[in-house]
Amino acid sequence: MKARLNLDQLRAFLAVVRTGAIRKAAELLNITQPAVTTRIKNLEATLGAELFERSSSGMRLTKRGDLLVRYAEQIEQLAELVGKDVMDPVGVEGHLRLGVSETIAQCWLPDFVAELHRRFPTLEIEINVDISINLRNDLLNREIDLAILLGPISEYSVDNVDLPAFDLQWYCAMDAEEPEDGPAGLLRKPVITYARNTRPYRELKAKLFEHMGPAVSTFPSSSLSACFRLVEAGLGVAALPRALGAAWVSEGRIRTFDPGWLPEPLCFSASFLGEPKSHMIETAAMVAQDVATRFADKSIL
Repeated sequence: MKARLNLDQLRAFLAVVRTGAIRKAAELLNITQPAVTTRIKNLEATLGAELFERSSSGMRLTKRGDLLVRYAEQIEQLAELVGKDVMDPVGVEGHLRLGVSETIAQCWLPDFVAELHRRFPTLEIEINVDISINLRNDLLNREIDLAILLGPISEYSVDNVDLPAFDLQWYCAMDAEEPEDGPAGLLRKPVITYARNTRPYRELKAKLFEHMGPAVSTFPSSSLSACFRLVEAGLGVAALPRALGAAWVSEGRIRTFDPGWLPEPLCFSASFLGEPKSHMIETAAMVAQDVATRFADKSIL
């Protein structure tokens, strides 16, 4: 009996097309490399045609393989529509590779994961916390499925869902002495801020130069928790998310001050690749927006 085409084979085929390698396709599909190879070989046997030219430099489509891409994408999109419109979300099985910035991880990430599990009880979620530039690269390289980061990402292949911004607030140690020239003088202390290769660091440094000149020293850190602890210890001042700083202030560990200006709020997005279409990933992005909005509304109260 002649084998028939199946959706798993076509998805493996498209994953190799999109990533250019068996290894990356396996990571994208959350299966083993031998499983991807077997699906491709079975698909080629079913069609009676080689779909890839294999070489040390990677996988390149043959003419038959190139012809199959359009049909495979149509079948994939049809299957996605069936999953979206017909399938009960409770029965959705899958694996979501989620990348989030530390600001999000310390605020509403637990509520987000809980809501996803409520909607998709069998969904496996893998979480990676990193700086936004690394999350962007991971998304474009198809190493994560959904990135919640400082955004949006300006790439034609990426869909972005805007999230509520985080207002910033200046903080100093509780026992920090008020300079003779007022609160602005506190900025002569080292300014503790986000990691060097991030947008908040670049924008803050430009603002500090505008208001204080070139003499201000900065103390970049990739850890928000470390930033707050350094402020508490009196080793510097910082402009950090108000939603996170409120608890430190209420506990009497640090205090706010007003030098007369604030950096721009931090704008985040839930970003994902537009192809292949995934109802589950799109739904996760919209859930992130709902959870983030509720968190922002609660923080204002």
